[in-house]
Amino acid sequence: MIRKKDKKKLKQNPFYDPTLKSRHANAKRFKRFTLTSLVFSIAFLVFFLFDIITKATPAFSITYVKTDVTINEKTMNVYTRSVDKNIRPFVSRAWLRDLPNYVKENPELMNTTQEMWVLADDQVDQYFKGHHNTLKEEEITKIETLKEEGKIEQRFNTIFFTKGDSKIPEYAGLWSAIVGSVFTLIITMLVAFPIGVMTAIYLEEFATDNKFTRFIEVNINNLAAIPSILFGLLGLAIFINLFGMPRSSPLVGGLTLALMTLPIIIVSSRAALRAVPDSIRQAGYGLGLNKIQVTKDHVLPLGFPGILTGSIIGLAQAMGETAPLIIIGMIAFIPDAPSMVTDAATVMPAQIFTWAGMPEKMYIEKTAAGIVVLLSILISLNALAIYLRKKFEVKW
Repeated sequence: MIRKKDKKKLKQNPFYDPTLKSRHANAKRFKRFTLTSLVFSIAFLVFFLFDIITKATPAFSITYVKTDVTINEKTMNVYTRSVDKNIRPFVSRAWLRDLPNYVKENPELMNTTQEMWVLADDQVDQYFKGHHNTLKEEEITKIETLKEEGKIEQRFNTIFFTKGDSKIPEYAGLWSAIVGSVFTLIITMLVAFPIGVMTAIYLEEFATDNKFTRFIEVNINNLAAIPSILFGLLGLAIFINLFGMPRSSPLVGGLTLALMTLPIIIVSSRAALRAVPDSIRQAGYGLGLNKIQVTKDHVLPLGFPGILTGSIIGLAQAMGETAPLIIIGMIAFIPDAPSMVTDAATVMPAQIFTWAGMPEKMYIEKTAAGIVVLLSILISLNALAIYLRKKFEVKW
């Protein structure tokens, strides 16, 4: 319905558009809406990162107590007696447990009394950091006295990066999960990368357009949308139950993640090969080269930067997966780093998931610290993919 004002303007100017004003208003509203959404997204991201980093920062330091340690045959049989009974409640049980092994590595310490900086209990550490603790008043008084005497201090937490998981919070580290993740991703790329790239080359360069190839393409695209936990069920059924591979091992985890990563590598590799102009192929054919030579010597080298970028992104996605690895048992308690791909192992996302469910308060900061380490690796992998794409990208 055209208003009277618009009718008059139409008579004065035949090119007048009565909807122009409303369209401009709609455009302004849409612009405001998109800007508001962008601001909210950035604010949420900043809040998330600030919260995670704030909670993770205390995990990168840990408390030590200075005390005299008596080392002899009597104290080695009952190693809790090696430390003064007044300081003993503040010393980590894990440190006391490992003292005999430390003495075996340093036999010259036998029958001596050494003044050492020893690892503090998690409750002492939490009190020293100003967090919640369950210490009694007399224990707090002793800690304050030790603090005034300079016998309590915080140091960089090397344990977090050099030890595996532990039921004792102050002794729990990420090392075994890091090694397990590396082994798992090596298996993933050794399997997924060559198979994915060769599949993409066949479908893009050699396969004819028929019902069979279209069926394969549809299923590859569908596999990329399947929930990741189903790949875990597939890995459990095939690799563990059918082939009898060791449960919780990086070998099974890598093969399972390879199945999940294959569609991503195939799709990205096909896109990279498709981006190479047909004139390159036609020039090769004009020089008398066959299709294999053209693909191997010309098309594949030009498309390789895009293939590599897609593969790195697929690797980063696989690194952050937890659900399929839980199904095949890679969430078990693993205190020692695996030495082979058939040893029991866990991965960083599964380790973070385990810590998140622990009751001790110290695991909260360890969970956040694990997330920071994982995010740093994922961001680095994505940055590497962007760098490689920019560096080797050929613009036609």
